[in-house]
Amino acid sequence: MIKNGHHATSDQQDDAGRKPGGSVCSPEKRKRVVRLWCDGCYDMVHYGHSNQLRQAKAMGDYLIVGVHTDAEISKHKGPPVFTQEERYKMVRAIKWVDEMVEGAPYVTTLETLDKYNCDFCVHGDDITLTVDGKDTYEEVKREGRYRECKRTQGVSTTDLVGRMLLMTKAHHSNMDNPDYQQHTDNFGKGPKGHSPWTGVSQFLQTSQKIIQFASGKEPQPGDTIIYVAGAFDLFHIGHVDFLEMVYKQAERPYVIVGLHFDQEVNRYKGKNYPIMNIHERTLSVLACRYVSEVVIGAPYAVGKDLLDHFKVDLVCHGKTEVFPDKDMSDPYAEPKKRGLFRTIDSGNNLTTDDIVQRIIENRLQFEARNQKKEAKEMAVIEAMKRKEQQELSEGADQEAH
Repeated sequence: MIKNGHHATSDQQDDAGRKPGGSVCSPEKRKRVVRLWCDGCYDMVHYGHSNQLRQAKAMGDYLIVGVHTDAEISKHKGPPVFTQEERYKMVRAIKWVDEMVEGAPYVTTLETLDKYNCDFCVHGDDITLTVDGKDTYEEVKREGRYRECKRTQGVSTTDLVGRMLLMTKAHHSNMDNPDYQQHTDNFGKGPKGHSPWTGVSQFLQTSQKIIQFASGKEPQPGDTIIYVAGAFDLFHIGHVDFLEMVYKQAERPYVIVGLHFDQEVNRYKGKNYPIMNIHERTLSVLACRYVSEVVIGAPYAVGKDLLDHFKVDLVCHGKTEVFPDKDMSDPYAEPKKRGLFRTIDSGNNLTTDDIVQRIIENRLQFEARNQKKEAKEMAVIEAMKRKEQQELSEGADQEAH
């Protein structure tokens, strides 16, 4: 039985941890740590994955996340966009993750849960199938060691890949665009119609979601306030490596990320950027363990007002190109004048452009992979419907007798 997020023991205790007889229990007895297991591909990690891990962590105390190898993913789903090393690092950077296990098996077994001393595993309310169409969580479900959390509406890897392949400026403001709809139909649709798990729906931001992702921590005396700004579009391993290096610039860092509005990003990046809208980018960045706060719609020029308002000690930028402001001025002129500006070399030059290139090069493989995935999901839905109808008709027959 679970009570207030912890297992209730059969020994009733008072607040001091005493049993009714008066003997004092050990602290371990008073509060047993609930250990949770999540696993997955975590390819192209987005705020939907982060939200799943946030919800999982809220069900207990210590969250272990297993990540599959490239070979396992290729066998069951098709080629991942990111290498296993990149995916391991992305998951480690999510602030709700306490421990990460490399090369976790694709099928979740009781043996894995027991090996890592986990009480139960948590997964989203979608279906994960093996190459031969079996539910990968069948065993743990049967033994009652499975918990479910809600899938984040409006985002999926399929949808993000669809946006990249579409290359239209309007995608993040107009998902009703017939070109977009037609594209997503081709992309995430098997021959028998939409699966509710692989299909596309629009993400709607709420203040509650931001509150759930935000740390809520104010800077403390003695903290070094570091400011960085950018699009942080399709939040990826290049961003994580940069933010980790920024975080290491001080003993007690408080990292503030200024996110530019969509129109601003489109001005300096062009094409169909940003791929994620401002709300999606906010959640992606807030989920990173190196970030303390986000400024939503930060001014492009890092001026006097911003520096004074946040009492900024250091302004960092990566080795990527700094685009001039609308009046062709340097957006970092003020921090440079104050001696607060620092260029950070994260050793990783991966950009959002590079990821889009990876996707476009693998386009046909991705389309085939998603159609196959959707066809399997639809087959499961049909089987579930048939089973439900059979149970209903059997129940009706029994009542008739």
